[in-house]
Amino acid sequence: MKTKYIIAIHFSLLMAAMSCSEKKTEENSTESNYCISKELKKDLKLAKVEMRSVEESITLTGEVESNSDKTVPYVSLVDGVVTETYFSLGDYVRKGQVLATVKSVSLNEMQDDTQTLQAQLAVAKRKLASVESMYKDDIASQKDLQEAKAEVEILQSNISKTKKNMQLYSAGKGNLQIKSPADGYVIEKNVSNGMPVTAGGEQLFTISNLDKVWVMANVYATNMRHVYVNQPVVVKTLAYPDESFVGKIDAISQVFNENERVLKAKIIMDNNNMKLRPGMSADIVLPINSQDKTALAIPVKALIFDNNQSYVIVHKSDCLLEIRTVTEVSTNSQYTYVEGNLKPGENIIASNALLIYENLKNQSNNSTN
Repeated sequence: MKTKYIIAIHFSLLMAAMSCSEKKTEENSTESNYCISKELKKDLKLAKVEMRSVEESITLTGEVESNSDKTVPYVSLVDGVVTETYFSLGDYVRKGQVLATVKSVSLNEMQDDTQTLQAQLAVAKRKLASVESMYKDDIASQKDLQEAKAEVEILQSNISKTKKNMQLYSAGKGNLQIKSPADGYVIEKNVSNGMPVTAGGEQLFTISNLDKVWVMANVYATNMRHVYVNQPVVVKTLAYPDESFVGKIDAISQVFNENERVLKAKIIMDNNNMKLRPGMSADIVLPINSQDKTALAIPVKALIFDNNQSYVIVHKSDCLLEIRTVTEVSTNSQYTYVEGNLKPGENIIASNALLIYENLKNQSNNSTN
């Protein structure tokens, strides 16, 4: 009888402990059988909870520029008028591809000079043959022979030079063919049909290879102490708000820009996917003040704030989701550091989290009513 009484007490205590444990869990977690719809499933992004060192960051503004080491500006070699253009701003062109033609009086003069020189050469050769004959008969001196030979050589040299110039200009019948000096994209165009151009004048177009681009960050005096060469950075753009581009600072100018009153930090970025375009504005995120403290790290967009409390949604399956209460420790542009009922490795909703949270709340309220 005593044994049965002891077993009954132990069973009651066990049930009470389980009840308390369940209540405690319920205070920090809400489970639901709500299923994510097909529409939300298309854009659903999950992220794993990580244990990371707490890091702060600063964000600098900047702009994407072409790599000047692989940028080629073109100016006209002659005076003339543009008759045709075969490219547009942003086109990809190959080295040697004809981009435009220019009608030039200078080329006509060059062609006339070639014909004149060839006629003079024919006369000089006949003169040389006559002098050589007279030299053999001791009528002409060696000096006369050398002068005749020198005249022929000079004319041949001038003709060769003129022909090379004509080939350089890809000229024919007074027209100059402007050819692309390199492979790349046309990032600047200042030429159109009927436009007059001058030798050595303004740039007609600029071609740049965009496999690598420069991101120029603006470093104000207040941030100078946080910025250094080889510092890792994350670049974000308005065009691709959900994507981050990783790089590092390659160089920092030593003189403040007169107009903007900033130092310029250059970041060389791989651009194989062609998502970074010259002229695009960018935000450059730099990590600072790494701490010895570690905390659970989640993407910034995964955090939900409602009624003075922060939450995340744990994803076990599309039909098994849990709302967990968390407390913010710190945040930067990439991560929010939290404490709470989460474990490293758990999957949480990292896109449309607020919408899914509202759906879960509505379902919970409907089931209660």
